[in-house]
Amino acid sequence: MSSGNTKRRIETDVMKLLMSDHDVRLVNDNMQEFYVKFHGPKDTPYEGGVWRLHVELPDNYPYKSPSIGFVNKIFHPNIDIASGSICLDVINSTWSPLYDLLNIIEWMIPGLLKEPNGSDPLNNEAAGLQLHDKKIYEEKIKEYIDKYATLAKYKARFCTGSDSDDDEEDREGVDDSAEEEKESATVLAQHNGNVDSRYEASDDEISDVHSDELSDIAVSSDEEFE
Repeated sequence: MSSGNTKRRIETDVMKLLMSDHDVRLVNDNMQEFYVKFHGPKDTPYEGGVWRLHVELPDNYPYKSPSIGFVNKIFHPNIDIASGSICLDVINSTWSPLYDLLNIIEWMIPGLLKEPNGSDPLNNEAAGLQLHDKKIYEEKIKEYIDKYATLAKYKARFCTGSDSDDDEEDREGVDDSAEEEKESATVLAQHNGNVDSRYEASDDEISDVHSDELSDIAVSSDEEFE
């Protein structure tokens, strides 16, 4: 894959992530380094926890896998407590260019949290408990969530100013407000004899993307909403 194609693949994958429901923060407007807000999977001991993932894409992505790690601490057999490094075959030894960033965030990492591999640990204590004492293992997970990964602790550590709007409660409020604005706009259009029930995406949805060269992609995405 040429450097131009590699660059387009990076832009495409990151743009898909930015336009998803995930909270993504680019580092210095760099599409090869960013943070993602990650919620613990439902129906697991990690449910209720909120973590920040640090993602770096190599220049030859997707032929080389991304580097991904947890910023705030998590208790898991396959995640190093000190560095946050993840031991996961699909983003290491068995990585394929067919995978993309959404696959990793929405399926691979949640899958690892649901089904740890205690036989190949980065955290020996967690691996031992997961294999031999499930009750204490789950208690330890909750202990780490309470200490490092509650929504309040995430917000205090990583969110400043307007970023604080990104917690789940505020997100629900924004969704409700958007729905109310949509209904109000429809009523007003009917009153003026110019009914148009289409709802255009706000510029704020892609406010994190500051690269001029992605303007065509962003415009295309807006047209799809229309």
